[in-house]
Amino acid sequence: MKSRPASIPAFILLCAGVLSGAADRPNIVFAIADDWGWPHAGAYGDNGVSTPAFDRLAREGVLVENAYISSPSCTPSRGAIITGQQFWRLGPAGNLWSLWPSTFPEYPKLLAAEGYFVGSYRKGWGPGTHPDTAVSPAGRIFRSPEAFFDARPDGMPFCLWFGASDPHRPYRKGSGAESGVKLEDVHLFDHFPDAEEIRSDIADYYFEVQRFDRDVGALLDLLEQAGELDNTLIVMTGDHGMPFPRAKGNLYDSGTRVPMAIRWKARIPGGRSITDFVSTTDLAPTFLDAAGLQVPPEMTGESLLEILASDKSGRVAADRDSVIFGRERHVVAQEAPNLGGYPARGIRTDEYLYIRNYKPNRWPAGTPDHERAQEPNAWLADCDNSPTKSFLWEHRSDPELKKYYDLSFAKRPAEELYDLKSDTGQIVNVAGNPEYVSIRKALAVRLAQGLVATRDPRIEGRGDLFDSQPYLGGSPRFPGR
Repeated sequence: MKSRPASIPAFILLCAGVLSGAADRPNIVFAIADDWGWPHAGAYGDNGVSTPAFDRLAREGVLVENAYISSPSCTPSRGAIITGQQFWRLGPAGNLWSLWPSTFPEYPKLLAAEGYFVGSYRKGWGPGTHPDTAVSPAGRIFRSPEAFFDARPDGMPFCLWFGASDPHRPYRKGSGAESGVKLEDVHLFDHFPDAEEIRSDIADYYFEVQRFDRDVGALLDLLEQAGELDNTLIVMTGDHGMPFPRAKGNLYDSGTRVPMAIRWKARIPGGRSITDFVSTTDLAPTFLDAAGLQVPPEMTGESLLEILASDKSGRVAADRDSVIFGRERHVVAQEAPNLGGYPARGIRTDEYLYIRNYKPNRWPAGTPDHERAQEPNAWLADCDNSPTKSFLWEHRSDPELKKYYDLSFAKRPAEELYDLKSDTGQIVNVAGNPEYVSIRKALAVRLAQGLVATRDPRIEGRGDLFDSQPYLGGSPRFPGR
């Protein structure tokens, strides 16, 4: 960006057209669903759910096949997006229901300082505590997209965080089937048994995914009617996987992989699908780069603009062949007196998923014994209460179904390794198999190198700081309590 006298306010230069690229800078719309995971969109071949708005963005822009979050939990995932940082760098905000850190640059503030009109709608960062309830880290809160656009000064580029609360639980039971979702068409991960109760629960989830998609479709109509659509960089995605067992809060694809479509007709050739591994921490640098601003060096994410602006499909950048992620405390879910979470880190490549569980003596989804829980009556509390959770619990001793319960709720070893060539569902842990020793060790080293490079407190021996942070929310209770 061109230098300018520090004494002249940016908004005056903007009005005068002096800022570098002022006329060409894109608007930015970031549409994020709450608990929407991969592959639940028509563009990915899921025929059970209707997502015309997402499919349009994918068709007219770029469909990202390998998009992953930093942490499969709302607060740290959203904090990582806003700061362009891996969640483990965010201190207290590395946990759910925490305190917002103010030590890192935030892309909405950086854009606002350079003449962008910045705001947010519905769920921004959180849940947690932020010092200013009227201005979340995602930007000043507006009651509707229309209110945001009405307040925007004419000609000023804008940045809108469009945050839905769908498809977060609770759901109205049977709403999916009633709306026309066919139970036989819903996508079942391999860790689910084929049961009508579970298919119906997923259909209810689809109903809310479709509602989010309709909301985004209405926003696209607003942009089109205003003549702003083609010079708006639009990203549509979710903050982590679906709110089901072995999904949200877990480091498998069902928890960390999200739908993502990106459209900017003025700069991004459309009709493409890329397989480059993308982290949602890459979005903040991308937005800043697209606006012509320097990316702060402390951001761990990297701009996607060069990849997006190419005309290539498939693997565009050879070095984007993996992604790392992790989790700390979701809710207070362990047995008394333990206030800690279930710390884990993972690395995903084309062929393998490797997970390091740092406290395998703890319960990955929280204790099943609500009477021994640190939080009174907390029950498998790192998994949202649901018909699917109840079904697995009620059949936990059934010889045919116990394996599904164990996949979601039983304790796990310190290392997990999944060979995706033969096990796309990430069900069979081969970490202890002799023929995978060299692969396991290589991935462990590669993961550790990434964590060291980003100063992860967990690998530096300071991970317990996450457990010591105050928890500001609640936990799923044992039924009837």
